[in-house]
Amino acid sequence: MDPNLGFPTTIRTKHKVRVISASIDHKLIKKRGTLVGTSNIVENVAFNLIKQAVIYLPEDVKQALRKACAEETSEAGKTQLKAILDNIDLAEKYQAPICQDTGTIIFYIKAGAKAKDLDKIEEALMKATKRATVEVPIRPNAVNPFTQKNSGDNTGRLIPWINWEIVPGEDIEMTVLPKGGGAENVCVMGMLVPGEGITGVKKFVVDAVMKAGAKPCPPNILGVGIGGGSDIAMKIAKKALLRPLNVPNPDPEMAKLEKEILEAVNMTGIGPMGLGGKTTVLSVNIDYAYRHPASYPAAVAFNCWASRRATARINADETVEYLIHKVE
Repeated sequence: MDPNLGFPTTIRTKHKVRVISASIDHKLIKKRGTLVGTSNIVENVAFNLIKQAVIYLPEDVKQALRKACAEETSEAGKTQLKAILDNIDLAEKYQAPICQDTGTIIFYIKAGAKAKDLDKIEEALMKATKRATVEVPIRPNAVNPFTQKNSGDNTGRLIPWINWEIVPGEDIEMTVLPKGGGAENVCVMGMLVPGEGITGVKKFVVDAVMKAGAKPCPPNILGVGIGGGSDIAMKIAKKALLRPLNVPNPDPEMAKLEKEILEAVNMTGIGPMGLGGKTTVLSVNIDYAYRHPASYPAAVAFNCWASRRATARINADETVEYLIHKVE
């Protein structure tokens, strides 16, 4: 990764490390690979994750786009995919966000039950988001739904949104998902007829893709949540977007269903950016929860081709590992 990235921390990661920081907080002290001092580690790592996510696509997404471009037979579709790949290269070269819509900032926090200062994480994530708005920069995308006023810093009531999961141990794993508005606008949740089962799910997903058309900037990634309740299905669907595209579903039946739905939605011919082609969807990621006997909730969460995510783990000794993007 280019040393001009300007990350505000010097840390040990699972990859080779080079000290990189034009904007480092001088109050930080580097000691045996651990950040100590007055700066909040969570804030700095969260800032790094936002910056990584909006500039660098994960390698699995880039590989899927390259494969789609190589296999596309539609001239218009191939032209769009080439433009997307050029856009990715330019974003990395100029250290600029891949898309002008840098999304609503969503965090997934997997916190060890014995981790320290969990009550301070929310404030740290808020500060990191405000910093990223100015320093990356990212577009202000937080608007009060009643006054229609933009906060100007990507924060506001319940934003950034934080999903919590408590796990054994002392580590804290953080993932950021910047969720663009175009793809969010076509997310859909429905209560299906229980008797239709998986056949109903297939139809529901294909109908959602057909209705969405070009709006979510295809080729898309689909997160599909089945079961639970109306809110649970959508939460499952959105979290499913975090699974790398080259990681198969561990459940053979789910993996088979994902392949069947992927083939069906790509038969629509919507194609890249809605201009026709073989690839409308890059991946279908399914997860589920047990449902009430009288209900069959299902949800489809769309992500555009710029499927952005970044993850890091803060270990108990305060060292940091970046798990998706290499920090050299």
